[in-house]
Amino acid sequence: MPAPADPLVLGHKLVAVLESGRRTATYKLAVLVTLLDLAVESVPESPDASVDIDLDELTGRVIALYWRQMRPLDGTRLRQSNDGRGVIFDAVANLRSQTITHRERAADLFATRDSSAYLIAHANVKRTLIRYPLKLLQNLTSDDDNERFLYDDSWMGTDSGKAVANHGNRLTLFPGVCLTLARLAPLLKPAFQLAWIDDVRRMNKTILDDGPDLAGHLFGADRVSLQRAGDALVDEFGPLCFYCGTTTTRIRHIDHVLPWSRVGIDGLANLVTACRSCNINKSDRLPAPLHVQRALDRGRSTLDEIGADINWPSQYDRVVAARHGLYATQPDSTPIWLGRNNITTFARTDINWRRPEICNSGL
Repeated sequence: MPAPADPLVLGHKLVAVLESGRRTATYKLAVLVTLLDLAVESVPESPDASVDIDLDELTGRVIALYWRQMRPLDGTRLRQSNDGRGVIFDAVANLRSQTITHRERAADLFATRDSSAYLIAHANVKRTLIRYPLKLLQNLTSDDDNERFLYDDSWMGTDSGKAVANHGNRLTLFPGVCLTLARLAPLLKPAFQLAWIDDVRRMNKTILDDGPDLAGHLFGADRVSLQRAGDALVDEFGPLCFYCGTTTTRIRHIDHVLPWSRVGIDGLANLVTACRSCNINKSDRLPAPLHVQRALDRGRSTLDEIGADINWPSQYDRVVAARHGLYATQPDSTPIWLGRNNITTFARTDINWRRPEICNSGL
């Protein structure tokens, strides 16, 4: 096991993954983006701690990434590999075809997570991740003696369920890696996404020009699909802007309190209704911690009940975990959005929230 992670060294190694030759598929990028998100939500109290990442959770996050990307762009499903084939792509596309029957919503994936179709897709994706991208991710050269800098992959590259079980159905990030990944996430995640966009454009150069909003298609938050959640929040809490208290119109905005660009959490605990001015002014800035606390103070049970009525997850625990990870890893100079045209810089004294009880409720 290597010494605790040095941020500069680890950052260089992760950038080297982008520069280690032309990728034939987007699998590695999906794993890297997923690991960054999970690291933000798993920041330990001890900086040098090793952290376990559940392989089922990692697999579910990868499926969620590809879920929106497998929808057609201008009537065409985009290739995510040089030859257009891939077990993960086919598994997610087939799952979508069995699930999407009418107007697509952000929560359609969550609604099918207990179905036999989802369990089959999950098993196929998990098996493929362990065999290929998780095993090959840290191979920066053709040398078999590449140093492992994220986790031990010596047991991977296999279809053996016994091997997975023997390792607790998890990979373990080396000491300090989780915290370092969380700190690097604001810099590295956009870089990985840009590489992903470039790869998809290259793999689809015969049908894509510079016209389509490829970045929005692959990684943007689908505002239209969130309208159903917004309507339910208005029914419960009223048609007011969460931030300034003004009455919103029918064409209201649904905002991610913790920005979508930082943590892609579509659950009700991270969604609020906002006026156009506040939403545009806030953009993708981190909000003041008090806004996150107020969103959580709407109550787990209330949000869960709303979610049950409209078949939409609250993801309360994820918001609590991401909140801790995001603010615990911000430098003091980070811009923080207090309100419309009111931006300050982050300070540790800003964190004075009550830590809600956390339970293992899955979504």
